[in-house]
Amino acid sequence: MADRALSVEKPWSLKQFLFQWEWLLALIFILVMAANSFISPFFLNASTLLHAPRNFLDRGFIVFPMMMVILLGRIDISVGSNVALTSVIMGVTFNAGLPMPLAIVLALFVGTILGGITGLLQIKFFELPAMIVTLSTMILYRGIAFMILENMAAGGFPDWFLFFSWGYVGRIPFILLAFAAAAVIFGIVIHKTAFGRTIYAMGNNFLACKYSGIKTDRVLLKVSLLTGLMCAVCAIFLTSRMGSTRPNVAINYELDVIAMVVLGGVSTAGGTGKIAGPILAIFIIGFLNFGLGLMNISAQVNLIILGLMLILSVLVMNLRSGKPKV
Repeated sequence: MADRALSVEKPWSLKQFLFQWEWLLALIFILVMAANSFISPFFLNASTLLHAPRNFLDRGFIVFPMMMVILLGRIDISVGSNVALTSVIMGVTFNAGLPMPLAIVLALFVGTILGGITGLLQIKFFELPAMIVTLSTMILYRGIAFMILENMAAGGFPDWFLFFSWGYVGRIPFILLAFAAAAVIFGIVIHKTAFGRTIYAMGNNFLACKYSGIKTDRVLLKVSLLTGLMCAVCAIFLTSRMGSTRPNVAINYELDVIAMVVLGGVSTAGGTGKIAGPILAIFIIGFLNFGLGLMNISAQVNLIILGLMLILSVLVMNLRSGKPKV
């Protein structure tokens, strides 16, 4: 009897390679860049291309853990409030006399803890939709931020703190290098580690993973802690860019981040998506908003265009797969 060989590797397909969602995103990115260069003849130069991402890359740090959350088939709409509360605590403690390096460390700790609280609540009340649980923490964290600062602002940060968003390493903005490093790290974790494979497996069949002995609660908690940590990183870069902080910072950040992940081809049903897609979506949405700003178009129009892009992306993904993705 002939031996049979089993393989878990999918055979390479030219058709599948050419019709990846990421190629369409790359085309959209090229069109956005071409439109921006048509709007302003000064757009396509090294200075503008390196400077513009500083206006939107701070929220890009949250995209990576949010991708993990959505790969699990869940959602977290509390990230914007986490950023706001973390930023407020960092600013208030610094103004109270805490050295800025310790205030930054405190911000990283607070953001991680807030993410952990959100994760524990989702684990404890797993029967409730993640939208409801994270809506509660979104309101709670934002409310605490307003209780601490009310309508006032905290600032007066040292000049070196502004380096996070405005500093350069050579001719490259520091925030761009930090974002690239985060992209590499999360790319390896998501696509090359057992933890990343577990996330995909849980997103495809949570109950099967749970009854197979996978510690699903522990995975959910780790993802939530990572989300909180990256919210704190976002808060540091955002506060550095603004030079001060208020309780109403990072409004709608959760919508922007979720939009970037979904536009990047990550299925809200869980278990499907590649990190290259959300990275491209970050720059598509970021440069699209930058170009609309050059035309003095209102933020409301930006939201309409973003909403249409998301609807079209979901429709195209459904047509490609032949089954619903949301």
